[in-house]
Amino acid sequence: MDLSWDIIGILFLVAGLAGFIDAIAGGGGMLTVPALLAAGVPPAQTLATNKLQSSFGSFSASLYFVRNGLVNLKSMRLAIGCTFAGSAIGALLVQVMDAGLLTNLIPVMLVAISLYFLFAPEAGKGGGEPKISEAAFAFTVGTGIGFYDGFFGPGTGSLFTICFVVLAQLGIIEATARTKVLNFTSNLAALLFFILAGLPIWEIGLTMAVGGFIGARMGAKVVVTKGRKFIRPMVVIVSMTMAIKLLLEQNPQWFQSVF
Repeated sequence: MDLSWDIIGILFLVAGLAGFIDAIAGGGGMLTVPALLAAGVPPAQTLATNKLQSSFGSFSASLYFVRNGLVNLKSMRLAIGCTFAGSAIGALLVQVMDAGLLTNLIPVMLVAISLYFLFAPEAGKGGGEPKISEAAFAFTVGTGIGFYDGFFGPGTGSLFTICFVVLAQLGIIEATARTKVLNFTSNLAALLFFILAGLPIWEIGLTMAVGGFIGARMGAKVVVTKGRKFIRPMVVIVSMTMAIKLLLEQNPQWFQSVF
């Protein structure tokens, strides 16, 4: 595509902001996907190009968390493998199946996540006894949410985080760090299938990837330095915003009736 430099600059900045938000609470795609569509990128190529740029952002945040000792990749090998497999299956099936059910269900789940973190003051402190084993977590949560990310996508970070907090009983900082590792895994798996289909627009995707990489590194640093008091409200705000956005997209008459 032949885009002007000012449009490319705007996409770069949007990707940077999205990477920052995504590293903390997920939901960066709320910014990048509409921006790509507004720039005139066709829908299928928008999804593929967004996966390309978001893979760099999730990699940047994951690398920062690993280097700061918040993630032990060896202990996450099974979850990483299950997430990759789930996302790959989802990316294949989305080409032949209708995502309507997930479209209707995910806003409800995002609202539930927001309310949980809003009204459960102890949520995210960590230290409790895990509700399921690491293997069971990998096969159920890793495969299931990985499949969802490859098949549909919005809210993946919030879903991983809530599962790490509630089921694995992790503190929200460690939960956020592990979430980004699995987020990168699912992004990469889906991206490989988009590349095989020849869908990503590389010039746009790599330009946005630079912005996303920088933004995600800054967001990951905020997670480490600001901690739980900053992450919890961000998760609530981002999850609720995504839920409202999806509901309005599904029910545009609500917006029309208000205005």
